[in-house]
Amino acid sequence: MIVYGHRGAKGEAPENTLPGFVHAYRHGIRHFELDLVLSKDGHPVLVHDLTVDRTTGKQGNVGHYTAAELADMDARRNTSAWPRKTGIPSLETLLEELDGLEHLQLEVKKDNRARLNVLGNRLTEVIQRRNMYQTTTITSADPWFLREMRRRDKNIRIGLVAERKFPNPLNLATRLGCDYFCANWRILSTQMVNLAHKRDMQVSAWTVNRIHDMLQLEDMGVDSIITDYPTSTRMFFDNRAKASLSLPARGNTPEPA
Repeated sequence: MIVYGHRGAKGEAPENTLPGFVHAYRHGIRHFELDLVLSKDGHPVLVHDLTVDRTTGKQGNVGHYTAAELADMDARRNTSAWPRKTGIPSLETLLEELDGLEHLQLEVKKDNRARLNVLGNRLTEVIQRRNMYQTTTITSADPWFLREMRRRDKNIRIGLVAERKFPNPLNLATRLGCDYFCANWRILSTQMVNLAHKRDMQVSAWTVNRIHDMLQLEDMGVDSIITDYPTSTRMFFDNRAKASLSLPARGNTPEPA
């Protein structure tokens, strides 16, 4: 099962900041989920909320600040402790910093449609220019935005972010032609996972922080989990794999003397 770092490594470093991604990357994480909002000067920047209030010492809409102003903020409020100031980075900054990323789930938050139109254009341009078709999925809880991304380029992968069981989110994901079904882990069942697979969708569960829950989702057949603690989670699964390799094969256990 693939482990995605949630907002970089939300439980281990400030969320959606460059140090968080670098921290997890250095521990072997190559799959990440992150949030994107449009800056005042038209750059996709990594931030969960439409305002800067919660994670910085500033106030106001993200769209009222340029990418340079956002990068100069201190985004360590109400998140994991970190010894040095770190701002809100742009998507391009992250992509320039980290090579060899295997997959990104880029979640676009609901916003006004004029801003989403511009953001959709920017993301399409980045994916096309960098040839990120195989390493990127655009996800959102906004069906309109997902339709717009598919209209811009049918080869861009899309995924529906689903929080509730009703109305049936898997049927909506099917109608949208989604490649990923990104669900709150609590709404998933084996039947839902199997049906998503039959409809050629990868199932990614968020936000999963307990090993017990991860193992249950693994038994359901979930393809990937999004966790606040990617490095310790990856360590658990790696250690489990090493332990299974070191066990003697059945039938080869020596008889007691």
